[in-house]
Amino acid sequence: MADWTVTRAYALPLGAAILAGFVVWMLMLWLFRRTQGRDYRRARIVRVVSLPLAFFLPLLFLEMALGATPLQGRALQATQQLLHVGVVACLTWLLVRAVAAGERAILRSHPIEVADNLAARRIQTQARVLSRVLMGAIVLCGVAVVLLTFPQVRQVGKTLLASAGIVGLVAGIAARPVFGNLIAGLQIALTQPIRLDDVVIVEGEWGRIEEIGSSYVVVRIWDERRMVVPLSWFIENPFQNWTRRSADLLGTAFLWLDYRTPVAAVRAELERICRGTPLWDGRVCVTQVTETSEHAIQVRLLVSARSSGDAFDLRCIVRERMIEFLAREHPHALPRLRAEIGRQANAPRPLRDSGTEDVRSPGAEGGAPA
Repeated sequence: MADWTVTRAYALPLGAAILAGFVVWMLMLWLFRRTQGRDYRRARIVRVVSLPLAFFLPLLFLEMALGATPLQGRALQATQQLLHVGVVACLTWLLVRAVAAGERAILRSHPIEVADNLAARRIQTQARVLSRVLMGAIVLCGVAVVLLTFPQVRQVGKTLLASAGIVGLVAGIAARPVFGNLIAGLQIALTQPIRLDDVVIVEGEWGRIEEIGSSYVVVRIWDERRMVVPLSWFIENPFQNWTRRSADLLGTAFLWLDYRTPVAAVRAELERICRGTPLWDGRVCVTQVTETSEHAIQVRLLVSARSSGDAFDLRCIVRERMIEFLAREHPHALPRLRAEIGRQANAPRPLRDSGTEDVRSPGAEGGAPA
């Protein structure tokens, strides 16, 4: 009878916890599979929480059931500690998935695949950077809570606190890059010197901001290369951002032409070229002579476009069509080198060499007659 009483003291709470955990586990997995492929809000929420809860709730039930058993001593402590680690890990997993789901919801509601995407890029940049920082903080707190469940770790923590000055200095120096990038990420999220899909010039390379991570930025170079730059670099170094306020841009094409170039005809042709291409946004179309040399003049063709890519293509079109126009209609306007060949018979006679007395300046020192 005594044996049955002891067995029942263990079997009832543990059996009930195992049964309830198994039912919850099956239910959560069924909900997760049922919502796969569905793209409405309730289904997305269920997918986020169902998988971590399928492990979190059974472990929680077991941890509660152990407290209702007669088990004591090291066995109870070790089992509860193990279950506590699993519970904290599942809770950390759930919070990380929730933050990631919130980030995806923000990105989904603010797409950047539109013409005027300045506000969307600002919101997406903040969402991506802040979510990375928040997920890192959640994981760090989860690891700290797990470690503090071990008495040995708590004792080490007390020892470290006793020598906090030296340890803090060493840890600060060692973790400077990590914390520097973390603070730089927060600064970029709040002040936004760069945003996703911004056009930037970094280390002389033209590219777009493709990814902003927790410690680095990926810049997609125009030739499909990727430049990985630490976050702190964008805080400590100057760089060019061509889409800080808007994507509108001015582009120039320089031509060296002959002095006989009809500038009015060049100006009219530039206006005709701009009106004939959809790359021109209708704002600026200017022809100016900006420089002269002993052989040619420099003509600047200034045009405007809606983006840097359109500006580059428009500049190339302007150069090609203007050179074709000048070669066809005004070939004399193209630069050339001139040279004169004189005949010896017509060469001017040399002056008579009358000595040094005749070539000195009047009134030169020591040159006055006695």
